[in-house]
Amino acid sequence: MKKIFLFLFLLAPFSVLAQETQPEENFKARVIEVIEERELIDPSGVSIIQQNLRLKALAGTFVDQEIVFQGIDSFQVLSSRAYVVDDKVIMSYSVNEAGDDNFFILDYDRSNKILLLGIIFILSVLIIGRWKGLRSLLALVISFLVILKFIIPQILAGNNPVLISVIGGIVILFFSVYLTQGFTSKAHIANLSLTLSLMLAAALSFFFTKATQLTGYAGEETIFLLDMTQGSLNLQGLLLAGILIGTLGVLDDVIISQVSTVEQIKRANPDLSKKQVYKMSLKVGVDHITSMINTLFFAYAGAALPLLILFTQSDVLGLNFGQAINNEMIATEIVRALLGSISIILAIPISNKLASHFLKVKN
Repeated sequence: MKKIFLFLFLLAPFSVLAQETQPEENFKARVIEVIEERELIDPSGVSIIQQNLRLKALAGTFVDQEIVFQGIDSFQVLSSRAYVVDDKVIMSYSVNEAGDDNFFILDYDRSNKILLLGIIFILSVLIIGRWKGLRSLLALVISFLVILKFIIPQILAGNNPVLISVIGGIVILFFSVYLTQGFTSKAHIANLSLTLSLMLAAALSFFFTKATQLTGYAGEETIFLLDMTQGSLNLQGLLLAGILIGTLGVLDDVIISQVSTVEQIKRANPDLSKKQVYKMSLKVGVDHITSMINTLFFAYAGAALPLLILFTQSDVLGLNFGQAINNEMIATEIVRALLGSISIILAIPISNKLASHFLKVKN
């Protein structure tokens, strides 16, 4: 609660500014001079940096014009950033009710660096994966389109986030599996296993989210979403949807690997019974569980590292272990990680059983 209060307090100036002005244009600009700078320390020890800057617009209506940004004023906006000459930023231009021009720096311009990183990623996939890598990239594009064009709009429209995420997840997995594996018996078994595992994950997530009484109000971003949708958004459902979408990629990896294992066992030992194939593939699956659970844990730990630090310092904040673990922000991440891990564990016997019984292999 203290974290959320601080966040809202620091963003209060932006809220006031938004009420007094109407945004008209965002554009890129470059810092050409730091006119003045000062550092303040608030009562909690947080450093507040304020600057007056001269910038040159790089695009939009004000292209090539010099703009003076007055960052030193009565608003103590939290920022650890100290802009320097040649920094590229995104600026916002608006006109207030009195007709005066207002300029505000929104953030650094990171687009070129992100584009470069994306190009490196694509080239790496194509060079190493070749034709299969290209199909994987196509599947990735389709996945993003499903999320951006179907899942998010449907959730914002007020539809059930869990149902929408399950439907969207099945569509994503359908295209992902068939594009990378082809229209084969292995792909059919993998898709069936993924669908069953995803539905089981949805049921477990629904039950334990309700049982632990998680509301979905754990992050600051939910406050803005709630305000943007005028309170119509189901935040608990959104939390469930996030858990399911986060589990999709790992389920895909685990199940494809297990079905491929069964395929290779059957091809190498065509005389084995279905029960023997299942037992042998399950041994491989047990080894897979260990590495995948670690993978999932470290992925969650990396994303929630500030929260983990807060958890380890709970005694400094005057909280005992019980109070810390029952904090909704911390409890949400624990439930998220455990549900993802349980889904992976259960997906292995499901995929192995289906593949050992129904997968047909041509020798």
